[in-house]
Amino acid sequence: MKIKRKRKLISYSNLLDQPIKFNPFVFNRTFLLWALVGLIGGIIAGTYWIVLEFLIHKIAFFEGFLVIPTMAICGLLAGLIIHYIGDPGEIDLIVNNIRFNKGKLTPKNNPSMVLSSLLCVASGGSLGPEAPLVQVTGSTGTWLGKIFRLKGEELRSLSIAGMASGFTALFGAPLGGSLFSLEILHHKHAVEYYKAIMPALVASCFSYIVFSLIIHLGLGATWTLPTYQYSGTFDFGIAVLLAIAATIVGWIFIYCTKFLKSVFKKIKTAIYIKTLIGGIVLGIISYYFPLTRYFGHEEINSLLNSDFSITSLFLILIFKIIAISVTVTSGWRGGFIIPLFFVGTTLGLIIHHFFPSISVSLAIICCMAGINACVTRTPMSTTILLATLTGFSYFIPILFASLTGYFLAPRTAFIGSQMDKKA
Repeated sequence: MKIKRKRKLISYSNLLDQPIKFNPFVFNRTFLLWALVGLIGGIIAGTYWIVLEFLIHKIAFFEGFLVIPTMAICGLLAGLIIHYIGDPGEIDLIVNNIRFNKGKLTPKNNPSMVLSSLLCVASGGSLGPEAPLVQVTGSTGTWLGKIFRLKGEELRSLSIAGMASGFTALFGAPLGGSLFSLEILHHKHAVEYYKAIMPALVASCFSYIVFSLIIHLGLGATWTLPTYQYSGTFDFGIAVLLAIAATIVGWIFIYCTKFLKSVFKKIKTAIYIKTLIGGIVLGIISYYFPLTRYFGHEEINSLLNSDFSITSLFLILIFKIIAISVTVTSGWRGGFIIPLFFVGTTLGLIIHHFFPSISVSLAIICCMAGINACVTRTPMSTTILLATLTGFSYFIPILFASLTGYFLAPRTAFIGSQMDKKA
């Protein structure tokens, strides 16, 4: 026994004396592949954004009563594209493919997604470009992974890195975009995606650089909130209460969407008829409440810089929720994250009107965090995204609000809910 132990000690010491072999080519190849995904994602996002702004500028010419036939025609055209070119699916499909389809996102329906979403977003639908960008950039990651013969978690990680590059380009927040691409995939029956954090971060950084150069993106906040003055420990309690109010609105949005989804399912007709109906409804809402038109990127600043009556704010809140739900359920393509931030902003202004002693910035940021975390279940990334987008430097109230919305969310997830039920 003594001899055997001595031999083991000798063998272990020999191993320790041997130089550690490190092949830098493997590391560099992997890093360059992540960077390549980010570079391509940034180019895709920048090109998409330029085309989107051009179309918005052209279609915005039709105002007043003309907005109704304009949105109806755009809805019809988007439906025809989906019907004849192919159905790209919604963000649920993206999430479930990453979870249960070995991380593969097929690029075959990208033309349909790009063309239909450009029409839907540019004409004034209450959905943003995040879902189309994530679909295209994520499938680009899958495509590159197949070219380099990646399999398993490596292929999944590259797809997630592509998704992160799309999120980052839209939000202008590499860390927040990376975490969002991971958090939105969380599922109790699926593996954790922490291994993809480095690919997501690298791709996000390169995507951010390219996107910034293409559209001349600055480093400042997207939405300017009034300066927040910390008033004491009770602000954390106020943040929780504000998030509870936002979560209630989040539940209303979720069940409004489920109700309208069941209504449109009962309409047994082609997709382009449903998108036409959705366009008419959205056009009517936009005619009476112009601020509910579009996905909210510019409209949030208009909301912050205007002095609306409490009645107007309530009507904007109600019809914006209806507009988002109609857009989601009638077949229009896009994402609902920034529209939810618009809803949170409106709710925060309403609460501040009734409780003027509460900081308007605190009310708005906590409502934005609470409703988004409730619907998307992404508390960490929501906190970082909102801090970046608004320049709100106090993380803790946002985090408290995000966690409140997350833990008070409905048991069935809004995103990927069908697969959740099956699982």
